[in-house]
Amino acid sequence: MKTPVAFTPQVEDVKPEEGETVDQMKQSFEHILDTTSKDYGHGVRAVHAKAHGIIRGKLKVHDNLPPELAQGLFAGPGDYDAVARISTNPGDILDDAIGLPRGLALKIIGVEGERLPGSEGDTTQDFVMANAPVFTAPTADAFAKNLKMLASTTDKFEGGKKLLSGILRGIEATLETVGVQSATLQTLGGAKQVHPLGETYYSQTPFRYGDHIAKFGLFPVSPALTQLTGDTVNTHDRPDALREVVREVMIEQGGEWELRVQLNRDLDAMPIEARIAGGMNEDTPYLTPYT
Repeated sequence: MKTPVAFTPQVEDVKPEEGETVDQMKQSFEHILDTTSKDYGHGVRAVHAKAHGIIRGKLKVHDNLPPELAQGLFAGPGDYDAVARISTNPGDILDDAIGLPRGLALKIIGVEGERLPGSEGDTTQDFVMANAPVFTAPTADAFAKNLKMLASTTDKFEGGKKLLSGILRGIEATLETVGVQSATLQTLGGAKQVHPLGETYYSQTPFRYGDHIAKFGLFPVSPALTQLTGDTVNTHDRPDALREVVREVMIEQGGEWELRVQLNRDLDAMPIEARIAGGMNEDTPYLTPYT
């Protein structure tokens, strides 16, 4: 394989209007928070409000990693306490019959080292991932528009969302029979009701990785988890079905994942800024394996 690309600030193309775009996102998040806080009588997350499981475990960093992988948290061997939260992406707490993408947030506890401004004194590191390799919106502006639409549908017509989800799942299933997937349909409710513990979760976007640039992936590896990959969950008349199945497997069997790193080795083939054609994100996540 090629040598990993060295990080420099020049690899990222920061648009002049990105600050304004971020402000638009904040407004959408505030609208979702205000709406759901009134509904539930307390604050919940603006996105990924519904949790399907909280899992406590350990992260083991192996010794003798190659230099390009031995960066930051992974610079030396160690064992860390870890907490994972599995969720679904909307800011309102919906019936599991509505088919939506899954998310997994991994918090590593006891991480020392240099911190970003505003986090001085903290000793945790978070990895936020979802069960698709590439982010659905190719640009910040596109995501802001998607988020505004999501905010406008918060707290509206759950019954209609369930009906729409069933229709969109049928369309998505038809597309998949010819080898096509639609991230847009899945985000709107057309995602399969897959078992959360059988899924692989990805950072979706690239991050600075010490001297290099990387994406992250959390892969199920123990038999209790891999046997669930591709399985679907019956959510009929079970509004919290996903929580039930996650709880059952974790209590009875537990599980093991591998946190893997995909180093950027070619900026032309693996661009930091997504190339767009016909409105679709053409970022290529699989040109090098996860190590």
